[in-house]
Parts: sequence; structure tokens; C-alpha cells
Amino acid sequence: MNILLINLLFLLPASLTGPQVIVEDSLSISSLTFEKAIFLQQADSSELPPLHLLQTALAGYEILVKDNLISRPEVITIIDFSLQSDRERLWVVDLKQGKVLFHCLVSHGRNSGELMAENFSNIPGSNESSPGFYVTSETYIGKHGLSLALDGLETGINDKARQRSIVIHGADYVSDDFIRSHGRLGRSLGCPAVPVELSEEIIKTIKGGSCLFIYVPKESYISNSNIISKINSITKI
Repeated sequence: MNILLINLLFLLPASLTGPQVIVEDSLSISSLTFEKAIFLQQADSSELPPLHLLQTALAGYEILVKDNLISRPEVITIIDFSLQSDRERLWVVDLKQGKVLFHCLVSHGRNSGELMAENFSNIPGSNESSPGFYVTSETYIGKHGLSLALDGLETGINDKARQRSIVIHGADYVSDDFIRSHGRLGRSLGCPAVPVELSEEIIKTIKGGSCLFIYVPKESYISNSNIISKINSITKI
């Protein structure tokens, strides 16, 4: 990919599907500029998240790193719930080596929608997905085998993830076979479930303090996200 994309990354037009983020020249949140350049140059463009999503995820991620909320800055997980569930909408990116480590299917909550995730909640028992920025935590063995606890970092949006037992786990309903049989992916109780055959490797790769960003193209999220607000407060529009 052309290195010009590094400069364009923070100069995308504002829209509901991607808040404008124009980083000030004096702003020093670019501790990973070199790694970003490696990533953008070396990664297969067909595997990359959409630019507006990558832009938002990396800008928020760098804020979390500066706030010492991320202890494993070498990897980021991005989920794009603007895509249908029959699309591969999860990416795990190694920012140091410039590699997309995983690009796969991921479920949304059963009450968030059928083919598309359209409804979101932070309420226990809602069985809906919660958007926003998370930090990964400890692993444990549950009814789905190896699972990964998540801590939501956005008050009122996903901060009840622990209370709701929102975790990453493998599920047999996250598969191409299920899509062929039902016309959509299977749904969880709100967890971002991943394919069984990849779950253990994904969990071991991202556990213990890495950033997870679940993106939704909803004004109700974008206008109420404290982290998106911080991104905009340190930029000039």
C-alpha cells in the first residue's frame, strides 16, 4: 500500500460511519506511528478493516495506552458490527509486526438483530451486544471451554460487561455451515463469540490487557462515547 495512506488515515471526511479525526501536529499520541506505517505498508489491503474504522480504533487505542489502561499495546482487536453477520467482521492486528493475525466471523447478541446487529444495550439480561472500547482480561474454563473476560471502558455503554458475563468464547454456531443452513450467523447472549477452531488461539493471542473495539454506526454510540469525545477534543475539525 502507498505510504500516502499513512497521512490520509487521519484526514477522512466526517460521517456517522466514522467521526472525523484530524490529529494536530503538536499532539504526541503517535507513539506507534512507525508500527502503523509498517502495518499499512505490509498488510494485504484485502484483509484490512475499512479505513474509517481503523482510524477510529487506532486513535482511541492510543488514548487508552496514554491513560495506562492498556498493558499489551502490541495487538488490537477490531469488530465491525456495521457488517452483516455472514461477513468476516473481526480482525486481530499485530501492530508491531504489521500483520493481520486473524480475520474471521463473530457473533452478535440474539436481541441485537437477525442478520444485522441493530440494537445495543448495557443492561443485564438484555441479550444484546454492547459497542465501544474494552480491555481484555483473564481467561477461564466455562461451558464454552476456554473463555476470555472483558472489561468495558465506556460508562453507560459497556461498563457492565463483567456483570453481564460478556466474554469471548468459541461457539459452533459461528461457522459457514450455520450460515448455509440458516442464512445468517448464530447469535449469542451478547458475547462476541468466534469460531470454535480459532477460539483458543485468538484468546491466547489477545488475553491479559489488549484493546478490543466493537464499532457500531449508531449516533447513540458515537455521541455518547467518552472515548470518541476525547478523540474529538484533541483534534481540530
